[in-house]
Amino acid sequence: MADDYSQALARITPVQRGVSYGGNTLPSAHVPNSKEKAAIIVRLLLAEGASVPISSLPDHMQAALTEQIGQMRLIDRTTLAAVVEEFLSELEEVGLAFSGGIDAALAIMDGHISQTAANRLRRLAGASAKMDPWDRLTSLPAERLLPVVEAESIEVAAVMLSKLPVPKAAEILGKLPGERARRVAYAVSRTGAVDPETVRRIGLSLSAQLDSQPARAFDAGPVERVGAILNVSTAATRDDVLQGLEAEDADFAEQVRKAIFTFNHIPARIAARDIPKIVRLVDQPTLVTAFTTALTKPSTAPVVEFFLANMSQRLAQGVREEMAARGKVKEKDGEDSMSAIVTTVRQLEGAGELVMIREED
Repeated sequence: MADDYSQALARITPVQRGVSYGGNTLPSAHVPNSKEKAAIIVRLLLAEGASVPISSLPDHMQAALTEQIGQMRLIDRTTLAAVVEEFLSELEEVGLAFSGGIDAALAIMDGHISQTAANRLRRLAGASAKMDPWDRLTSLPAERLLPVVEAESIEVAAVMLSKLPVPKAAEILGKLPGERARRVAYAVSRTGAVDPETVRRIGLSLSAQLDSQPARAFDAGPVERVGAILNVSTAATRDDVLQGLEAEDADFAEQVRKAIFTFNHIPARIAARDIPKIVRLVDQPTLVTAFTTALTKPSTAPVVEFFLANMSQRLAQGVREEMAARGKVKEKDGEDSMSAIVTTVRQLEGAGELVMIREED
């Protein structure tokens, strides 16, 4: 309905002089033109407490509408009824509404056109004087904007933070190194004298930079990808790979260690209340095999006790009895079972069923 209102306000047509309104022919001097009719409708809707999406109209139309409302005085009931009737007729004739603008069109076509074509359309739209690049920039996630803020000059970064919504600007500022964050914050205090055209040109430049970035073949970064692979690898393989990474690139190895989530990490990273969710999705033989193997190692034995202490007493007792009767388990079977539990945890996290506790928390 909001889009219908906007379409009708933009399309309402002039009434020809001498046209009949409700059976009464008004004097030509009282026939409202298109701007006056739009002003009448908006004034009536606002008086009735309706939410009119005037902000969705182009800026020049918003300004013209406001000026027109300021020029008008009294409207007789006959004219009001005629204008309302015409407006309702416009609404009834609307079969399909388009939001307008290249960004809205790209949102509709998302997934149906290539990224190359989408970037080309954005660049062409950015060259248009009617395009406000900040409409798009402010809608992007902080992770996408952070590299731009880090690479640009302090002054440009300050303008960018000033244009972004406050929560997003605060999130980006918090991820900058301390010294740069302080310099950018100070530069924000000096952006008051920047003229609107300069701000717009900065927005066009930043938008062009984002569009010129090559398409990424992988959704996750290298740290996350390596960590995900090592999560389901055997302990021996994981330790060997990490040792090799430390010899080649100690910083990268440290980041990978932080991204890794293994069976050993469960007590520190999973809340006790989430244990029942995990055991419901893992069959009991897998639990028994994993726990039997884990109890033989000092590093994983506490994980077993954490599970048993936070699942139902009946299930815990059943698992204990099966573990006692199971006997020795092959190392590979135990590793596979522990990996299956870790995979289940990751699936629950991906589905939003549980939230892992971060190391800093």
